[in-house]
Amino acid sequence: MKKFALATIAVAGGPKGAAMVIGERVALLGDLVAAYPDSAIPPGASLLALLENWGAAEAALGHLAGAAEGLKSVTWHDCAAVHFHPPVDLPRQIFCTGANYRTHVVHLTVDTNAGPEGLSGDELRLWAEKMMDDRLAHGEPYVFTKPISTVAGPNDTLVLPANTAKPDWELELAVVIGKGGYQIGRETAMEHVAGYAIVNDISARDLIPRTDYKLLGTDWLRSKGQVGFLPFGPYLVPARFIPDPYDLRIRLSVEGQLMQNETTGDMMFDIVRQIEYISRYARLLPGDIICTGSPAGNGTHYNRYLTDGDLMIGEIDGLGAQQIRCVTANG
Repeated sequence: MKKFALATIAVAGGPKGAAMVIGERVALLGDLVAAYPDSAIPPGASLLALLENWGAAEAALGHLAGAAEGLKSVTWHDCAAVHFHPPVDLPRQIFCTGANYRTHVVHLTVDTNAGPEGLSGDELRLWAEKMMDDRLAHGEPYVFTKPISTVAGPNDTLVLPANTAKPDWELELAVVIGKGGYQIGRETAMEHVAGYAIVNDISARDLIPRTDYKLLGTDWLRSKGQVGFLPFGPYLVPARFIPDPYDLRIRLSVEGQLMQNETTGDMMFDIVRQIEYISRYARLLPGDIICTGSPAGNGTHYNRYLTDGDLMIGEIDGLGAQQIRCVTANG
């Protein structure tokens, strides 16, 4: 099957629509379907509609991709010349697996001195490494949700709210669900994955802990649930074209300085475990996304947070790139 990706785009300020990406070019899916009368894809179908019947849709998209470049009446655009919206616009549910990269958590523990009293430096690092090994052997994933209003396009401006002094980045591999289910077993979990994309789980670090009543612990709504705090895309790559989701390089730079540079191989609880755990308590739906955790190299580690004018560039092997300019809320 010819390799393709799926997106939601707007051309020259026009209405947004589902699109097919082949190489560095993109065409509206509606144009492709109109030029290929044998297509089984409904005219005007959104990516969410395709995901709702992903088994049949993927096969039809494969046939269309094979014929696409020979359809003379279709206009192809350079990817750089169109506006990418979130590929699934909008997902139904967003699940985020926290503290899921070993090195990331070890760094956070050391950087914030969050271990037992009296430990520091190498001793604290060793304690954190053992804690993560024990958690992987005997624990479970840790999952929270984000509101749909956090979703933004992959190149949209990120407005930094005035209520945080420490806006931070967390580039992540996103799993896009193509087959819903409840209480899914590990042996069939990957059958529910339609594909993969990039997300950036923007976090207000100073708003995570609740200080008014410490027993409440963390506050994910205010720290990770603010408007625009989940840039998503540029596109969805079907799972068949990503042979090993644990061998992808994740890179993020801020103003040209490389901050995150790790592979998905540092992920602790794998995608199978995450799907099993989430679906034990919630019903997964087509179009849902699972943010699988972020590697080391966040602003907390560098004591450097996002500020007005910063340009973030995030990329994951085979999944494209995001370019996001930051502005302050009153900037």
